[in-house]
Amino acid sequence: MAVAIEERVGAAWLAATEDVHRVLWPRFARAEPRRRAQAYLRGLLGDAERKNGWQLAEQLGERTPDGVQRLLSAARWAADAVRDDLRAYVVGRLGDPAGALIVDETGFLKQGVTSAGVARQYSGTAGRTENCQVGVFLAYATEAGCAFLDRALYLPEEWAADHERRRAAGIPDAVAFATKPELARQMLARAFAAGVPAAWVVGDTVYGGDELRRWLEGQGQRYALAVACAHGLWTAGEQVTAQVLAEALPPDAWARVSAGAGSQGPRWYDWACLALPYEAPAGWAHWLLVRRSVSRPAERASYRVYAPVGTPPTAMVRAVGRRWQIETALAEAKGLVGLADYEVRRWVGWYRHITLCLLAHAALVAARAAAHAGDAEKGARSSR
Repeated sequence: MAVAIEERVGAAWLAATEDVHRVLWPRFARAEPRRRAQAYLRGLLGDAERKNGWQLAEQLGERTPDGVQRLLSAARWAADAVRDDLRAYVVGRLGDPAGALIVDETGFLKQGVTSAGVARQYSGTAGRTENCQVGVFLAYATEAGCAFLDRALYLPEEWAADHERRRAAGIPDAVAFATKPELARQMLARAFAAGVPAAWVVGDTVYGGDELRRWLEGQGQRYALAVACAHGLWTAGEQVTAQVLAEALPPDAWARVSAGAGSQGPRWYDWACLALPYEAPAGWAHWLLVRRSVSRPAERASYRVYAPVGTPPTAMVRAVGRRWQIETALAEAKGLVGLADYEVRRWVGWYRHITLCLLAHAALVAARAAAHAGDAEKGARSSR
């Protein structure tokens, strides 16, 4: 969703930037950090090639990045309160009961060993194990667009048990080790408590384990979560893997369905849906949904689905297709508003920078949604 220069100077763009400035205003008791936060947001939404401390300071007309660093490290404001405002802002502009909550993680490549949570760990961004921080994100996708609601910095076990290292990085004592699915559960719980309207929760194989799925079932929440090919399933009195079940499906079990629009047009795959004999509350059921590549039929992916009885497979496919939107949104946030350009090492600095970036990205999404809505309204008027 690259935003063209023409859109940036348009009415929708100006309205969105004014809106997010108003979101920030009440969260700062003092005028100086309030002005600096709004200036920081303008910098994130500006044209600087990278949004690091020096370039943002230069864009703001300051000789050094000291003021920028002070906003992220020492100023008195609560990133979680702004996070709550971000969620309300996104839902207010994109909210739709048919929407999807999407969980995913991304890596931030780092040098050294002192940045909070940095470790040799797998980074999907790099596609390999690297020295990096990993953030878990919750996005919200509807027909109007996809923006973020929440974020969490993953703290590896080696960090969780190292008190001296934690203290140096400013990690609060209350923060304990949590798996990525547990961080996702915490963010989803906040979204549910805030009444975010959503039909589905979707995610990749990291989030398809028993713990998160069972918790979602307890919430009465539909999900379509990817599982590994070795994922075990009980059927006909025995346990087999998702891969074995997929390979045993007859030819007439498959149907070609688009999982939604991609950068090259509709994402066409062959899909098969198999009911699973698992207990569920009245009116609910479990399925295994299998995706097969059209050009390379041996390439398959499997999903555990929990939804009301009678849910059509096409609805499941559309839900699965939503997951790719968070990948696009993460790329946008890194490329357009500096999500990965930070130079902070402490826990609080990471949360503050990331939260302001997500708010800036939400402004871009809101501007695009408003512009599209305006175009649709003009088209409807001209056809009358």
